[in-house]
Amino acid sequence: MTIPKTQLRIFLIAISLFTLAYNSSFAGGFPVRPKRLLLSPSVSYFYANSGWDSLRHKNPFPNGGEFQSIGFSLYAEYGISRRLTAVALLPYVRNTYEDSQARTTSSGLTDLELGLRYYVANINYIYYFTVQGTYITPLYNDLGLGYREQGAEIKLAFAGSGKVFGKNYYFTLENGVRQYFGPDGPTQDRYTGTFGLTLDRRFHHQLSVSLGGFYSSSKFTQFSPIQAVNKNFAFNQASLTYGYTANKRLSFFATGGHFINGRNTGNGTTASFSVLIKPFR
Repeated sequence: MTIPKTQLRIFLIAISLFTLAYNSSFAGGFPVRPKRLLLSPSVSYFYANSGWDSLRHKNPFPNGGEFQSIGFSLYAEYGISRRLTAVALLPYVRNTYEDSQARTTSSGLTDLELGLRYYVANINYIYYFTVQGTYITPLYNDLGLGYREQGAEIKLAFAGSGKVFGKNYYFTLENGVRQYFGPDGPTQDRYTGTFGLTLDRRFHHQLSVSLGGFYSSSKFTQFSPIQAVNKNFAFNQASLTYGYTANKRLSFFATGGHFINGRNTGNGTTASFSVLIKPFR
């Protein structure tokens, strides 16, 4: 494992974390009412000093290498009608890889995501089925920040709520298939499941656990110093989130997570903090 290859593996994972981060902050499968706006700014942190190779063997990074990434993102959703909402995600990241011989930093806006979410059906207004189409376009030229290619994604989601052991609960299941339009893709599958409980009768405190993953595949399997052609990797992650709802317009979420396993990726530890804002109702 060489240093450039290590950097490229982790850069891709750090970028992809922000797509998963906002999903674990709140139950995104539930509808936003017409003419209502939801905003969620967040900050995320990623750290790794070891990783899995192409055979899923875990080793420390060479020369005492360490990777750190901090990112900021803004997620927005606006209710167009009872069934249709518009969604957007704008992330910014700063990635740093450092070992005993060198230090490399890359920072900037990454991929802007714009989409439409359609609520296909519901069961007694408790369980919801949705489909979302998203367009991805790069906002950068630095290949250290992404593929620098346009793409599209189709995501299916199922969400619901109820009561168990006297507590209110909610869950979301999401799976999105993304295709980048470059010569060798890649094709990516992003999936996550979340189960949460409210801890008090006034719905101020909640706790949720999430399991998610990321699988990227392409016919092009060779690593390159050019980060955008590193297109084969996978990981699974578990995370725990605490949420506090101050009022009907403002909530806060703190999340900690760790990678369970992976291929061509770092053994990462993650943390994030996000705010859920409903500026008008």
